[in-house]
Amino acid sequence: MNKQLTSDVALGAVPARAYSPAAAPSDSGTTSSKESQRPGFEAMFGRIAAMLFGLAAYLVFFGTFLYAIGFVAGMVVPKGIDDGTVVPAAEALIVNLLLLSLFAVQHSVMARKPFKRWWTQFVPHSVERSVYVLLASLALILLFWQWRPLPAIVWHVADTAIARTFLAVSFAGWTLVLISTFLINHFELFGLRQVAANLAGRNVPEQRFRTPLLYKLMRHPLYLGFIVAFWATPVMTVGHLLFAAVTTAYIFVGIFLEERDLIEQFGDEYRRYRARVGMLLPSWRKAS
Repeated sequence: MNKQLTSDVALGAVPARAYSPAAAPSDSGTTSSKESQRPGFEAMFGRIAAMLFGLAAYLVFFGTFLYAIGFVAGMVVPKGIDDGTVVPAAEALIVNLLLLSLFAVQHSVMARKPFKRWWTQFVPHSVERSVYVLLASLALILLFWQWRPLPAIVWHVADTAIARTFLAVSFAGWTLVLISTFLINHFELFGLRQVAANLAGRNVPEQRFRTPLLYKLMRHPLYLGFIVAFWATPVMTVGHLLFAAVTTAYIFVGIFLEERDLIEQFGDEYRRYRARVGMLLPSWRKAS
């Protein structure tokens, strides 16, 4: 299931219809009809700006997502997980753990309701999700840029056919991630639906509890996809192992926090779902 997404509200303090020409003072007053309509135009400009920001944030995310595939696989991109200048192991370990921690803290803290309530005092609700997506993407970009390789080999699959199978499984994991986002509303998850609704002057409807396709078999297929993508590699270095282990541990922390929010939002409906359906592996049990 998806994390709770912030409902969209119109950007701009007053609707444009409150400034109709008929309601404006005559030319003999101190305010012209043209001036009285200005707040409506400003509100529309704000909505357009929010839409453009949301699109930009989404494009940054999508580029980061594609780079992450190449980074983990060590293919195509300028710098993969095992590329770069080799530094002392202690330095590499400290830097890499700090980079992973920065992403984890940003990703978790900004997704919590208390932070959202505070944050939306300064950021319009319509772009709150887009800001979150953009900052998460920038944290990942920093990680890709500053990651220190730890090249010692943990395992190496020499057989070409088996190595290709490992890569195919990893790409299948990334595919599962992408499919899972579309099952739970990809464009709302990454902020586009909110800014599009804001541009149209509409609110995003309240979330309903749904279990589409894969979510009938497991509660978190998206996270399963990440785990598969990170661990299925023909060449596992110490650096790659560190990345896979820490991100997997963070995924379980994220599941705990996310399910706590979902129980708060959907109550017994989600508790019954959790009792029936496995977390990461396909299963369907009778609820007690």
